[in-house]
Amino acid sequence: MIPLLIGIPAVLAVLFQFIRNEKARGYVVYAGAGIIMLTTVIFIVRWITGGAQIWMLYPETELIDHLMTAGDIFLMCLIIYLSVKHGKVLPIILSVVQTAVVLYTEFTVEVKEGPHMMVDWLTILMCIIIAFIGGFICIYTVGYMKGYHAHHKDVKDRQPFFFSMLFLFLAAMFGLVLSQNLIWIYFFWEITSVISFLMIGYTKTDEAVNNSFCALWMNLLGGLGFAVAIALMANLHGTLQLLEVVNIGALLPLMCLSLAGLTKSAQLPFSTWLLGAMVAPTPSSALLHSATMVKAGVYLLIRISPALEGNLVGIIVSSIGGLTFIMASMMAIAQNDAKKVLAFSTISNLGLIVACSGIGVEETVWAAVFLMIFHAVSKSMLFQSVGATENTLGSRDIENMHGLIITVPKLAYIMGIGIAGMYLAPFGMLISKWVALKSFVDSGNVVLVLFIAYGSATTMFYWTKWLAKLLCFHIPREPVKDVTRKDEYVSMFFHAVTMILLCLLLPLVAIGVVNPIVRELFGNSTDVLSMSVLTTMAIMLVSIFIVPIAMFFISRRSHREIVPIYMNGINEGDNRFFMNSYGKKEHLYLSNWYLRFEFGRRHLRIPSIIMAAAVLVVGFCLVIGGVSW
Repeated sequence: MIPLLIGIPAVLAVLFQFIRNEKARGYVVYAGAGIIMLTTVIFIVRWITGGAQIWMLYPETELIDHLMTAGDIFLMCLIIYLSVKHGKVLPIILSVVQTAVVLYTEFTVEVKEGPHMMVDWLTILMCIIIAFIGGFICIYTVGYMKGYHAHHKDVKDRQPFFFSMLFLFLAAMFGLVLSQNLIWIYFFWEITSVISFLMIGYTKTDEAVNNSFCALWMNLLGGLGFAVAIALMANLHGTLQLLEVVNIGALLPLMCLSLAGLTKSAQLPFSTWLLGAMVAPTPSSALLHSATMVKAGVYLLIRISPALEGNLVGIIVSSIGGLTFIMASMMAIAQNDAKKVLAFSTISNLGLIVACSGIGVEETVWAAVFLMIFHAVSKSMLFQSVGATENTLGSRDIENMHGLIITVPKLAYIMGIGIAGMYLAPFGMLISKWVALKSFVDSGNVVLVLFIAYGSATTMFYWTKWLAKLLCFHIPREPVKDVTRKDEYVSMFFHAVTMILLCLLLPLVAIGVVNPIVRELFGNSTDVLSMSVLTTMAIMLVSIFIVPIAMFFISRRSHREIVPIYMNGINEGDNRFFMNSYGKKEHLYLSNWYLRFEFGRRHLRIPSIIMAAAVLVVGFCLVIGGVSW
């Protein structure tokens, strides 16, 4: 089944290059996504019926190893070619150095033979996210790209390439999360970096090209850290097994792998690349840069989290994660571009997951896994709804979404569920934050407690502003035609239903998925969710259904009359204009408070990058100079 999980999307990626008919391509996307989901379900069922034990697979893989070596060389040559074409030097240096390190290690150092792939509960969870979230984003893309090119006629239509990259990315992610050998993980890791680079530059504008190379060199820096970790483990410990990295607990390899995880998950001081990635079409933002690719970084950190408890590397990782959480939350307040809000929010939430991984105890990892689940679903849905709204309104400015509940109610409801999932009770993000806060308090880390407290407060501020804009009741100036296609709604409705079910079935998800992950990572442990399952589900049911239904009927029965409001002048009759004391017509408009001076990116970005870079550099110096490798 594993070759099918990786091979089916890879074959489809090649096939899309030859499908030029738009209708035929849509059918293939639906069929391909469906096959990937079905294959994943069969794979999971076979694993569970086989005892749900950890599978260690593929000890002998000489042919595949040679193919991956050729793949590494091809990726390096591709990066060199594109970098020379655009006059970029740094990506060439980073790519050549890390490829040379990996190839030299592979061909000159003898290591113990071991399994190259592993299946456990964390792998199963990641496969579900990749197959279902990724598959439905591909379906969404069928409708979205039609509207995208209708609104961006200056952008060359390269949809066959775009779909090829989406499905190739799914193949690479399956390979990454299923791999246990460090060289195999590195191979798939680099494929995701290159695909991200290619998709950010989709429009081929100067901004897109520059942003794509920024993403490339930052991710290649993390790849270099990964390559150094491979060389250290092979030369000093004679193994390339990820589990052995955790068991041995050597700090320098852990630090190098943590660097790779921090860059891939866009943590400070590497957050710039994810913000720049927002120039890509929305499906790229939803799949690569929010729901899946950046999860590869936190996935790696969760994998090694048991080895981070109480040591210097864990302190560095948790500090950078906590700093990223609060600084990105603060900068999100000053944004009115919806995709930028989502980008900063993504960086912020990933920071909280990273901080939990750095603490490295059962409670924080439990919270990290739950945050990862809810973030994947909610952010994918939000990016999709913002993309559909942009195609409908011609804008993604939050101010232009004023009263979206009146003009385009379906999009407003979907966006509202996504926003609620990020910070309101009873959704799992809030519960996970509570567990994380409790574990930070128990660990005695006062700084992280302050980070999560104030970071959560700023998070509530910008989500509430956005949600209130959607729910404003007003008489629209002119009707808005919803141009969102059925393909887009299929995906968005799936995400909305999934979010509600995750909330309602949260205790079952905790007991059936999250608790087993924590037990496998840490051995025998007590369950973090100690509350009665039935009691918790009853609370969820009341919160998510009964209260909103009651409020709906109460609001429908209430008397509502829109009358002209007093605006310190003569009202012109439509609540939009009034005559001031000088006899001039004034335009009245409502706007959110963005605090750009206090929380603007211009003021906070450089100090936050300096602080995070200082922590990282000092941390590397201490690890290299003061502890055992």
